[in-house]
Amino acid sequence: MAARIPTRRTIAAVLATTTAALLLGACGDRTDAGGSSGAGAGTGGAKSDAPLFAELPADIQRAGVVKVGTDATYAPMEFTENGKIVGVDPDIAEALGRQLGVRFVFTSGTFDSLITSLNSGRQDIVMSSMSDTTARQQGLDDKGQKTGNGVDFVDYFVAGSVVYVQKGNPQQVRSIADLCGRKAAVQRGTTFEDVVKTRSKECEAAGKPGISIESFPTDAEAQTRVRAGGAVAGVNDYPVAAYLALRTDGGNAFEVVGNQIEAGPFGIAVAKDRTELRDALKAALAAIIEDGSYKKALDKWGAGTGAVASANVNAGS
Repeated sequence: MAARIPTRRTIAAVLATTTAALLLGACGDRTDAGGSSGAGAGTGGAKSDAPLFAELPADIQRAGVVKVGTDATYAPMEFTENGKIVGVDPDIAEALGRQLGVRFVFTSGTFDSLITSLNSGRQDIVMSSMSDTTARQQGLDDKGQKTGNGVDFVDYFVAGSVVYVQKGNPQQVRSIADLCGRKAAVQRGTTFEDVVKTRSKECEAAGKPGISIESFPTDAEAQTRVRAGGAVAGVNDYPVAAYLALRTDGGNAFEVVGNQIEAGPFGIAVAKDRTELRDALKAALAAIIEDGSYKKALDKWGAGTGAVASANVNAGS
C-alpha cells in the first residue's frame, strides 16, 4: 500500500480531498445482470491486440474474462449502486483490462468466504480491499493454524485502520486506546478485527478491561450497530471510514477520530499455483501506473493518497 498513506494524516485533509473528488467524479458504468460488474475491454470479449494479452494464461485468453470475487459493501472501494458494482477497485480493474484485453467480471460475496471461492476455482482473483498479510500468504488463521495453501498478492493500494463514531462523538472516544472496557463493532475476518483484538490484549496487559468486540458478516451491519448506539465505535479501513463520515445521512451519521493504525498494502489475491496470472496482473498494474490511468481511477473517488508508486508482489507483513 511504495508511496504510502502517512500514518499521521489529518482527517480534515482527507475529507477535503474526498469531497473535491466526489464533486468532480462520477460513478462507474460497468454492469452485468445478477449483481456482477464487468470491467475491462468492453463487450467485445478478449482482445489479442491488447499490449499484455499474451502474458495471460491460456484459459483466461480463451474465456476473455477474469472472474473477480469481492464484497461489494465497502464504499468507496467497492459497493453496489443502482444495481452495479462500482468504486475504486472496479475502476482499477477496468484500467487493467484495457492492458490485458479481457473483461474483469465482479461477483459479490461475504468477505470471509472470498479466499475459499478463489482456492475452489469459482473465482480467478479476489479484489476486495483485502490486506496483504503474511498469514494470508501462508494460509494461516488468526490462531496461526494452517487452513489452506495461501495466496499471492499483487499490491495496488495502501491504507490503515481508523476508529469511527456517531456524529458528535457522544461517548468522547479520541482514539482506539479509549475503547478499553467498551464495545466496538467490526466486520468479521478483516485485518481491522485483528487490530481491535490486539488492542484489547494491550488493554488487559495494562490492567484495564479488554474491548468487547462484536463481529458481523458484513461491514454494513457493523455500521448499523454503531449508528444505533449499540457499540460506542467501529473500526474500519481509513478510506471507507472517511467516505462513511462524508456521505452517510448527508454527513450527519458518523465522524472519524484519531490517527490511522498500522497502514499496509491492499492486494489482488491470486491462488499460489497461478503464477502466470499473478505476473500478468503485476505487469498490467505497472503499465497503468506508468500511463496515468491508475491515478485517474483513484482520484475519481478521492483515494489518491493511497496510491502505490510501483507494482509489487507479497509486500505485506
